[in-house]
Amino acid sequence: MSTVSCSTASSSRGCGTSFPSKTSSLPALNPPNFIRIGTNSQSDILSSHRLTLVHENRKAWSSTVPMALVDERQSTGQNVAHPPRILAYDLVQGDLVKWRWKEDKSVPDTPTAVLLHGILGSGKNWGTFARRLAHEFPTWQFLLVDLRCHGDSASLKKRGPHSVASTASDVLKLVGQLRLTPRVLVGHSFGGKVVLSMVEQAAKPLPRPVRAWVLDATPGKVRAGGDGEDHPRELISFLRQLPKVVSSKNEVYNALMEEGFSNDVAQWVVTNLRSTGPSSSSFSWAFDLDGIAELYQSYEDTNLWNFVENLPRGVHVNFLKAERSLHRWALEDLQRIHAAEELASEEGGGVEMHVLEDAGSHG
Repeated sequence: MSTVSCSTASSSRGCGTSFPSKTSSLPALNPPNFIRIGTNSQSDILSSHRLTLVHENRKAWSSTVPMALVDERQSTGQNVAHPPRILAYDLVQGDLVKWRWKEDKSVPDTPTAVLLHGILGSGKNWGTFARRLAHEFPTWQFLLVDLRCHGDSASLKKRGPHSVASTASDVLKLVGQLRLTPRVLVGHSFGGKVVLSMVEQAAKPLPRPVRAWVLDATPGKVRAGGDGEDHPRELISFLRQLPKVVSSKNEVYNALMEEGFSNDVAQWVVTNLRSTGPSSSSFSWAFDLDGIAELYQSYEDTNLWNFVENLPRGVHVNFLKAERSLHRWALEDLQRIHAAEELASEEGGGVEMHVLEDAGSHG
């Protein structure tokens, strides 16, 4: 298994191939730690998968969900002389993925899934999940994207507005330049709405059928959790009040704890601090907080119910809800999704709702 990492923040960094390293599970606002997707066969046409969520040290509960992945392969070459400067990304590939030059039509496209993180996250949040999937499905590859204002994409100054729609447009441009035809799109929280917006915006480079997984997000109103729980809006607001350059990570950690944020959130947030120079003892943020504040406002404001309730043929949307999510799912949300299931029940399109019992997910 290999990982092709392309940071588009600097033309000097370019792309390279590296072997994956161990990462720990991510707390709080990060995506849930998905352990495996099993299948009845190792063929290139994957169907009827078992998707299991593990929350910290709790027992794993599973939900059997159909996930029709079609045998398609990408058309990027191993050596990319001029990588796209749209977004930073990692490409995690199974051992049986066959490289080929863009001009080489003798090798079919590689089946590809795109994984999008939540607010204040990065593509690396999905690293463990993607490597496990690549091990399970060695003919597949998984594109892990740093969305605008996040991770290594933060230094690529994007024109406003910073919104769900513009973020989706970025990812569509990236997969277009990489000449990928993703069959599966997975997005957590904010990334879930981005996934819906991608399918709404584009006939190409997305093929039909395409399957979208929206993890712990609804198409419309964002409903915060209860009092005393970590909430992205409050966290973003507080981080914007801190100095842009700090002398130590402990300084930020202590400030977060004093403000009442959880230990998990405080520990995770400081991982987004980067040294300001090789010999410097000061740190600055690895993301654009002003842009992220605008993105989060768009996340709350964006309403994609009309798209979900009128899915075009060949689009399949799966909503996955963690039972103990900090994102409150109102009865109205559940009723509308189940109603959309019926509306899209005719052949060629579909909506499905899945609940992971006793599982938690933030962000």
